[in-house]
Order: sequence, then structure tokens, then C-alpha cells
Amino acid sequence: MIRDFPLPDLGEGLTESEIVAWRVAVGDRVELNQIIADVETAKAVVELPSPFAGVVTALHAGEGETVNVGAPLFSCDTGEGGSGEGAPDDSAAARPVAPGAGAAPARDQGADDAPGPNLVGYGAGVESGPKRRARRTALAADLVPALPAETAPPVDDAASAPGAPPVAAAAPPSERPRSTPPVRKLAHDLGVDLAAVHGTGERGLITRADVEAAASARPTSEATMAPESTETGPQVGAAAVGDVRIPIRGVRKHTAAAMVASAFTAPHVTEFLTIDVTATMDLVRSLREDRAFAGHRVTPLAVVAKAVCLAARRTPDVNARWEESSQEIVQFASVNLGIAAATERGLVVPNVKAAERLTLIELADAIGELATTAREGRTRPADLTGGTLSITNVGVFGVDAGTPILNPGEAVILAMGAVRRQPWEHRGEIALREVMTLSLSFDHRLVDGQQAASFLTDVGAILRDPARALTMI
Repeated sequence: MIRDFPLPDLGEGLTESEIVAWRVAVGDRVELNQIIADVETAKAVVELPSPFAGVVTALHAGEGETVNVGAPLFSCDTGEGGSGEGAPDDSAAARPVAPGAGAAPARDQGADDAPGPNLVGYGAGVESGPKRRARRTALAADLVPALPAETAPPVDDAASAPGAPPVAAAAPPSERPRSTPPVRKLAHDLGVDLAAVHGTGERGLITRADVEAAASARPTSEATMAPESTETGPQVGAAAVGDVRIPIRGVRKHTAAAMVASAFTAPHVTEFLTIDVTATMDLVRSLREDRAFAGHRVTPLAVVAKAVCLAARRTPDVNARWEESSQEIVQFASVNLGIAAATERGLVVPNVKAAERLTLIELADAIGELATTAREGRTRPADLTGGTLSITNVGVFGVDAGTPILNPGEAVILAMGAVRRQPWEHRGEIALREVMTLSLSFDHRLVDGQQAASFLTDVGAILRDPARALTMI
């Protein structure tokens, strides 16, 4: 029997994923839960296991291509009897289970509410049939606003363009063309009316390619044509020798959307504090030389992280979230401390859960592990959600200070500057000391200047004299 494996929902409401690498090829035999592909969501690279054993008969997307949730990813000949291709098979052998979970119970095909089989690494199996279609359509209708009429080109223009793709009649006002939120955003940016686009995806779903084809086929009107310029510099959209075009997707796309949303939602204010951190650097060096801590890499970042956790206890307003929908400020019981990490795929901010409960050594180990997995592209989606406040270490790039943008939903973000030896007043004299600048950006809806200053000075006091931390425990 030939069975199709649709791309599952990998969580967080993501509607598509990009194929990073195939681990199998057509003709390969795969085992149950064998990793078949690496796919990139908006935040992380996820390994996909096979939901059944058999021989791979088709790969429905190439590396670098984007696949919508629910669209076929690969097909496999399971070698089982059946009345036709794609027929459902609920045998225990074709049902992957989580380690130690035992065999999954048989599913009643007549009960729509029965959970599907669980793939290792993610939740319930993807629904199929009319109910799934109804739910996905309803979800798209609830989450995505209608495309403003003034941004849509006339239907006649798209239909009359030479080589234009087939178009469908405009949907009634009560219905919306079937597409995903990223595709709707693309259509809005390109000025394409989704009601005039024929979807070539599964069950008529409008894909990126459909939108791009409609945009390229639409004739350029005189009103939208750029006037001729006498300047010799490169024009927007013009191709030039040596230009490099990089698709906006994956982590870069998610980061851009998150930063724009944060910058234009939360009123940002930044405060700065320059301090003598010689005592902190002495502490770091002494711990590295202590055999009792061999195998543990304590860094200035770890000390700052511990200071942030202690200071947040004294100023709980910084560990909070503004909830517009409920008109409430939520102060969190724990500090899920985000650590910004620069990777080849872009900036990610995994977080250490309940960081306030960890010792300095445990916190150093947790931060080191997060940084390693982030650089290797193995960060789990769970580590990228639920953060309550964050730290970014711009000092490793030789930068003294900055005005970092908040992660959406967080009240503060602290930037660590570079540690520099410079003349500084010390005990009434001028001496060479190790100095750092801290930059604290905060959401002024949640945090006032006095609260931000109290938090920042508490962090600075601990870094100036780590023993002071004993007075804050």
C-alpha cells in the first residue's frame, strides 16, 4: 500500500516549514520512527521521524522548498494489503509511539474526536477528511483579516495579462480564499487579490508560487511605474552585476516580524549604567582556576544572568507581561531567562526555565548548553517559547552599548557591553580597572523609569561587588 505522510503541525501555530535536508532517497527502506528529514520552522530545525516502515516511493518537495502543513511530504510503500492508495491503516505496526509509551490504542474511524497517533517529537497526528478541512478553513478565517480592497488590483488586469495563470471567480463576501497567513501577507505586500488567484495547492490552497505568478503576470500600470531617473546609482528592484538576493525566510523572517511587532507595539525606553566590574572578572578567573569547578565554564554572562535573577526578585515589574486582550499585567512567578544567541541561521533567543532556582554553576552550564545547541541548529521549540526577560551580550562583538529591542511579550532586555580596561576612580585614586556598560531597554507601559533604574542599579551593584548578592538572597 502506498501511503502519504503529510507535514504535521510542529506547534506554535506554524503553517509551513522549509525542507533543510532529506535523510532518505527514493528507493530507501525506512524503519518506524527513523529520521527522514530536517525541516526548518520559523524558529528551529526539527528532525521528522517516519510514521511507518516501508520503501520510499516519492519525495514531494526538494531541499530548500517550503511545504504547507497538511501537504504531502513523502510517500512510502508499507507493503501492506489495502483497497487503494492512501487508504487509512490503523495497525499497530504503522503507528509510531513515544519511547516507553507502549502500543497506541486503535483509533475509531467513526469518532472524530479520537486522537491520532503521536509522532515522536510532536503532538497528535494530523487530522484528515472533511472535519480537518473545516477546521483549517475556520482557523484561517478567524486569524487572518480580510485583504483591504484598496490594495487589490482590478480582476480584469490579472485576467487579461498575457500568460497569466487561470483565475477563479471572486469569492462571496462571506467566504475567503483558502491560503495561509504568510501567503496572505505576501499577497498584501505584492498587491495581489487572492480572490482572483487560482490555488494549485492541495484542495485548492493558494500557495506562494500562485501569488508570485499572479504578481509577475499583472501588467505594470503607469501609476505604479517608477519615473525615469538621471541618477547613475542603482535603482530599487534593478539587477546589477554582483548583487546577491537572499530569500527572507526561516529565522530571519521570524526575527524581522517579531522585532517590527515589538518596536511598534511597546514604547521602548533605554537606560545606561557604566560600572567597575573588576571584582566580577576576578571571581570568574578564580572559578576557572579552581579544580572544584573543573568542567564548568563560568563566564561574565553567567554572573550577569545570576545578578538579573536576584534583581528581578526585588523589582518584579521587570518580569512581567502586558496583556492587551484582558487588560491585565501578568507578573511571572519564575524567571525564564532568554539568552540571545547569534547563529548562522540568524538570531535566536532560547531561554533557561526557572533560572532563579539555579546556582551560579548550574546557570553557567545551562547557558553553555543553550548556546551550543543554538549554534548547531538543534534548539527545541520548547526552549524558544515562554521567555519572561532576556539578556543580549553585545560585548563579545566589541560593542560598548546599544538600545536592544524587546522580545515580544517581555518587559525588559539587558545588553552587556564589552569589558575594557580604562582609568577609573577607585578608593579615591585613579587606577586601571575593568569597566562595562549595561543597557536596559524596557516597555514603558509596564515599567517606569524609577523601577528600571532600581533594577539596573541592583544588577550593577552585584557586578561591582559579587558578595553583595548575599544581601539579596
